Amino acid sequence: MIKGLAITPPILGRISIGKVVEKNGKRLPEKDDQFTITSQIQNKEGWVKHPLDEQLRAKAPNQKLRTIPVRMIFNDPELNLRAEYSLFDRQTGRPVCVGDGQTCRRLTNQGVEQYPCPSPDLCPLAHGGHCKPYGRLHVNLDDADELGTFIFRTTGFNSIRTLAARLSYYNAASGGLLSCLPLQLTLRGKSTTQSYRQPVYYVDLTLKDGVSLNEAIRTAKEIDEQSKEAGFYQEAVDFVARQGFANAKFEVNGEEGVDVVEEFYSIEVPESEKAQSDSKANNKRKQNQGEGFVQDIQQGLQRSVRAVN
Repeated sequence: MIKGLAITPPILGRISIGKVVEKNGKRLPEKDDQFTITSQIQNKEGWVKHPLDEQLRAKAPNQKLRTIPVRMIFNDPELNLRAEYSLFDRQTGRPVCVGDGQTCRRLTNQGVEQYPCPSPDLCPLAHGGHCKPYGRLHVNLDDADELGTFIFRTTGFNSIRTLAARLSYYNAASGGLLSCLPLQLTLRGKSTTQSYRQPVYYVDLTLKDGVSLNEAIRTAKEIDEQSKEAGFYQEAVDFVARQGFANAKFEVNGEEGVDVVEEFYSIEVPESEKAQSDSKANNKRKQNQGEGFVQDIQQGLQRSVRAVN
């Protein structure tokens, strides 16, 4: 095996809840309220849709794709969902620093070195929003290729936190049979003060519609027994995958990084931040105006005192 090359699950396509659009001559990310399943090919209009997108969309209410049936290919939750704080070189797309909140691997002139990782809020290198949580969820959609995956990439805390929790809970509840459970990706929305009451969409992982947890566990046990009878060893698949991920200092290469930077690390200031910035500017102007008004009064009083004297 080539050292320094991360061996990741084969990717057949992408799952996204947004797209990159051109505005004022710039290519900028735009969020959506539904899933889109694409191939790995791009044309002038963007990513080419995968045939599965049309098939699933035809069955969805109003053709809004908000649930996708999936299967995990690993039992270990951390192999299905990879997530770290990541800072990319915005020109080359190469990762510069990757950390877990305790330690980080950073590219320096001396090579890749290890440093403490205080999280983006406290790291001077991360100022300006250059470092974000970056998650990759690998799921199987196509039974014809049982080890091929579709990848969902996200820098959203809501999606990463929810997916990590669900994967851990389902794995524990099923006795380590996560890869055998009938699951689906579900798009959810919520509003917060920071979003100015506008909906924010994130991805959840649930059991398939109409399937209870007990039924899902019984199904998982049956699938596990059938797989073992056929000679399939899930533990070995997890072991090999863990070795493949650890074969490189950085899991993401420059080719993938360019797309990641364009979609998630745009230098465009979000509308919420613009609104906050405008509010601060208005408050500053009002404060300056108030201070100027007070100064005018003080100067007038001083002139009156001098005139009396």
